[in-house]
Amino acid sequence: MERHHKDGWQIAKWKITLVDGAEHFSELPEGNALSKENDRDKLVYCVTDVPPWYLCIILGVQHCLTAFGGIIAIPLILSQGLCLQHDSLTQSHLISTIFFVSGICTLLQVMFGVRLPILQGGTFTLLAPSMALLSMPEWACPAWTQNATLVNTSSPVFINVWQSRMQVLQGSIMVGSLFQVVVGFSGMIGLIMRFIGPLTIAPTIALIGLSLYDSAGMNAGNHWGIAAMTTCLIILFSQYLRHIPVPFPTYNKTKKFHTTKMYIFQILPVLLGITLSWFICYVLTVSNVLPSDPSQYGHLARTDIKGDVIGQAPWFTFPYPGQWGLPTVSLAGVFGILAGVISSMIESVGDYHACARLSGAPPPPKHAINRGIGMEGLGCLLAGAWGTGNGTTSYSENVGALGITKVGSRSVIVASGFLMVVMGIFGKIGAIFTTIPTPVVGGMFLVMFGVISAAGVSNLQYADMNSSRNIFIFGFSMFTGLVIPNWILKNPGAIATGVVVIDQVLQVLLTTSMFVGGFFGFIFDNTIPGTKRERGIISWNKAHEEDSNITIESDTVYGLPFDLTARFFSSSCLRYVPFCPSPSSSPSEGTPSEGTPESSDSLDVLKDAAKKDPTQIIASVAF
Repeated sequence: MERHHKDGWQIAKWKITLVDGAEHFSELPEGNALSKENDRDKLVYCVTDVPPWYLCIILGVQHCLTAFGGIIAIPLILSQGLCLQHDSLTQSHLISTIFFVSGICTLLQVMFGVRLPILQGGTFTLLAPSMALLSMPEWACPAWTQNATLVNTSSPVFINVWQSRMQVLQGSIMVGSLFQVVVGFSGMIGLIMRFIGPLTIAPTIALIGLSLYDSAGMNAGNHWGIAAMTTCLIILFSQYLRHIPVPFPTYNKTKKFHTTKMYIFQILPVLLGITLSWFICYVLTVSNVLPSDPSQYGHLARTDIKGDVIGQAPWFTFPYPGQWGLPTVSLAGVFGILAGVISSMIESVGDYHACARLSGAPPPPKHAINRGIGMEGLGCLLAGAWGTGNGTTSYSENVGALGITKVGSRSVIVASGFLMVVMGIFGKIGAIFTTIPTPVVGGMFLVMFGVISAAGVSNLQYADMNSSRNIFIFGFSMFTGLVIPNWILKNPGAIATGVVVIDQVLQVLLTTSMFVGGFFGFIFDNTIPGTKRERGIISWNKAHEEDSNITIESDTVYGLPFDLTARFFSSSCLRYVPFCPSPSSSPSEGTPSEGTPESSDSLDVLKDAAKKDPTQIIASVAF
C-alpha cells in the first residue's frame, strides 16, 4: 500500500512533453503552490478501469490519430525500395495491411502480452535494414520502374518486380522475428540488457533517423516551399502553441452548454500540420498555381497526380497471410533484421516502464516484460506473414498521450486496436493517405527523423559526457556509422570474399548505419575500462529499474485475462517459466485481503474518482 501511494505521488510529480515519438520527463517542483496542478495531473481512469464505451471509442480514435504519422510513413518509404513509386493502388493496400496488422498486434499485446495500455505499430528500427537489403545490386529497381509513363501497374512483369522484393523482405522479417520470440519467452532479455547501456543505444537509435536523410530530402525536394510550410506548421503546433488551450463547446447536465479548454496543438501536431498543408496543396491545385506539366518543378505537390486511386480502391479489403505470394528467405536480410530487432526490444523495455508510470500501474514484473517482448516478436512474425514489409513495436508517442489525456485505461487501447483493424479493412482509407503530396510527406519526415535522432542522443543523459572515454566511444560510433555505409554504397563491388552468401550478409550489415554504430558502441563500451557510473549503467538501470515483487495489485494488472492465471498457471512449479505469472500467495497477516478497503483502493490512489466526468475527457479529444 505504501509503495503504491509513493508511486502515485511520483507520477503526479512528473510532467511529460511529447514531440512525435519521443517523450521527455521533467520533474516539477514540490510545494503547496502546485496542489491544483497535482490534482489536475491525477489519472481519471487508471489501467484496470473501464470507461464508458463511447469514451473508449473517442479516446481510441485519438490514439489511432496519434500513431498515424509513424504508421503511414513506413509503407511510403518502403514503396521506393519496392519500386512502387508510381503504383498508388498497391501503396494503399500496404497502408491498409499495416493498419490491420497493427490493430491485431495491439490486441494481442494488451490482452496477453505486457497487459499495459501500449499501442503497437510499424517500427523504424526494421526500416533501415530493409532498405539496405533492397539497395543491394540484385534488388535494385529497374530503370523503367522510375518512369511513370512506362509503368503498367497491372502488367505481370511489374507485379513480379515488386512482389519478389516484398517476398524476400517478408521471409527475412519472419525468420528474424523468431529471435525476438525466443528472447522474450525464454527470459533472455534480462541477460542482454546487462551488456547494453546508453553508449550502445544512443548511436544505434540516432543513426536510424540520420540514415533516412536521403528519403526526407528526396520527398521534400519535390517542392521545398510546400515541405518547409509543412515543417513550420508542425513545429509551430508542437513547440510554440502546445501550451495554448483552445476553447471547445461542450454540454453536460450540470453546466449545460459551456466551453472547455483543450490542448489540441499538443495532442495532434503532426496530423494538424499535414492536414493543413494537404488542404493548401489542394487549393493550389484547383487554382492551377502548381504546374500541371510533369517535367516542371513542383508538379508533385499537386493533389490530383495519383489519378483516381480513391475510386479504384475497393470499399472493403481483407488482408491475409501470403497475399503477395510465398515468402522467401535471404540470409543477408535475416542478419540485418536481427540488428533492428535487438534495438526494438531495448526501446520497448523502456516504453513498458514509462507506460506503467503514466497509467497508474505498478512497475512491470519480469514475467510481464518477457511476455511483452515475446508478443512483439510474434507481432513481427505476423507482420511478415501478412506482408507489411515491416514489423511491429511499442509506440512511444502513444505512451506520451496517456500523460496528456490522464486516461490510462487499457480498455481504450483495446478500442484503438479494433479501430485499426476496421481501418485496415476499409480500403478507401488507405487510398486517401496515398494522395498526400510527396513534399508534404517530406516536410513531415524532416521533423520525424530529426526527433528520432535526437531521442537516441538523449540517452547520453545517463552517461558522464565529461569523460574522454565516453566522448570517444560516442563520436567514433556515430562517425563510422555514417562513413562506412556511405563508402560501401558507393563501392558495391568492394566486398568480395569469394562466398556469395557472406558477401550479401556483409553488404547488408555494413550498409545499415544503426548496426555499424551500435556494434562499435557495444564493443568499446564493454571493453574499454570505465566505472559503471561513468558508463551510465547505474543511472540507466535506475531509470529502467525492474520490480519483480509479486503483489495483489501486480497480479490484477499483469495477470492473464479470463482467469487464465488461476486455471492454467496455478501450479507452483510454473514459477520457473519466464513468461508465466507467479501464483499469488494467500493473504497473510498484515496483508490486505481481497475485498477490504485497503485492497480495493490500492489501484485507485492515482485517480480522482469523484471527478470522472466523461464529458471533460470527450472535450479534450473530440476535435
